[in-house]
Amino acid sequence: MSTHEHPLTPGASFVDPAVLARIGNLELLARTIVDGFINGIHKASYLGVSVDFAEHRGYMPGDDIRRIDWRLYARTDRYYVKEFEADSNANFSVILDVSKSMAFSSGGLSKLDYAKYLAASLTYFANRQRDRVGMVTFDSEILERVPSSAKHLDVVLHTIDRAVAGRPGQLAGPLFRMTEFFKRRGILAIISDFYEEPDVILDAVKRFRTQGHDVMVFHILDPAELDFPYDAASSFEDLETGVRMPIVPDNLRDQYKQLIDEHTSTLEKRFTEHQVDYAVFNTSTPLDYGLFKFLSARERMIRIR
Repeated sequence: MSTHEHPLTPGASFVDPAVLARIGNLELLARTIVDGFINGIHKASYLGVSVDFAEHRGYMPGDDIRRIDWRLYARTDRYYVKEFEADSNANFSVILDVSKSMAFSSGGLSKLDYAKYLAASLTYFANRQRDRVGMVTFDSEILERVPSSAKHLDVVLHTIDRAVAGRPGQLAGPLFRMTEFFKRRGILAIISDFYEEPDVILDAVKRFRTQGHDVMVFHILDPAELDFPYDAASSFEDLETGVRMPIVPDNLRDQYKQLIDEHTSTLEKRFTEHQVDYAVFNTSTPLDYGLFKFLSARERMIRIR
């Protein structure tokens, strides 16, 4: 099995995306990634936290009097405070972009295949943490929807598995209509290559934050989209519109890379301002490493918020 070493976790091996593609079964693939090590990350690094009553203890000077159980006091004539424990039973949904541009690959996995593996891993992890799981796929329209349920892991994985990228897409319309699906606060993972202007992307996503959802944004890009490694003059096709244009790469490379850096930096800044967790995932990067890095950073951010 081909693996990559990375100094983030000395001695740890991360699974090459090409190896993932040979696994075939989506649930087995997700289990391979999650059981590897993500399982060891504290659940708050990914899941939302609600609190459930655990037990009573005697009142101590300095305790918040609002936590005194007055009904128990009426029966016992003693002061007891309620203790709570964190328990995760959130609604978790993947929102997966299956527009035409997600089919792009410069030689490895397509963006959509990588996104599907990511969606499956997050869903499997959420299900293991007892969250209710669901998903929505979209291009310029909403295509399929699986409502969040504790029993929907297989349905979600099946929906992910059969997703194909075919038509041009957009964010604003479909995401706006999706706000009707998520009335109860939950955790949303939005996976896309985000071929829109930053203002359009932010406006489409921040509606979910306004509703009170915990939002994670995964920006999937092929290494060629990040590095523009082309040398020979050629014509390049817009994957959403099909329009072709002649390009001389040497004259464009620096300008292109600057535009990509500005695009991702602007998104990161704007999302951070709205407490949306954002990360760029390069399809040549081992998925388990990318998730580990993202979830570790997310855990640190949750502590400060």
